[in-house]
Amino acid sequence: MALDALLENEARAEIERVRAEGRERAQAILREAQERAQALVESRTRALETQRQAELTRARSAADLELAAARLNANESGLAQAFDIAQQELRNVTQVPEYREILARLISEARQAIPDAEALEVNPAEAHIAREVAPGIDVRENPAIRGGVRVVGRGGKSGISNTLEGRLERVRAALSPQIARMMAE
Repeated sequence: MALDALLENEARAEIERVRAEGRERAQAILREAQERAQALVESRTRALETQRQAELTRARSAADLELAAARLNANESGLAQAFDIAQQELRNVTQVPEYREILARLISEARQAIPDAEALEVNPAEAHIAREVAPGIDVRENPAIRGGVRVVGRGGKSGISNTLEGRLERVRAALSPQIARMMAE
């Protein structure tokens, strides 16, 4: 019996050792699986955070771009409106008493560019003023001319226009940045 008990004790000890080793291996495998799972979770978390930051940056950039486009559209619209108002005011200046002096200056400047002018073309409503301020030169009525004069050279082959609206168009590119700054303030 003693041998049976000894063998039984050894078998139990061996079984217990195998069980202990099995538990240790199972715990090691479990720890390793938990560490891999934790590493995977942390890796995915970092990737998702990076992706979220990139999407936030893209969204901010898109919003900035939309804002810039809206400002540009507003500035362009405001500039167009400002120049439309200026053109309307220039059309109305033909009704003020001082317009006689303005037209006289416009005619004088244009005639300096073409000294041997054959004729002046002005709006029919302004023909009487042109005849008074520029005697001795043929004054022709041209409804296409508004707020100024067109001087026609000898033979009618050359000519120069000197109108208020034409002057506004010539300075438009130079004035646009200044007007845009004033509108932004």
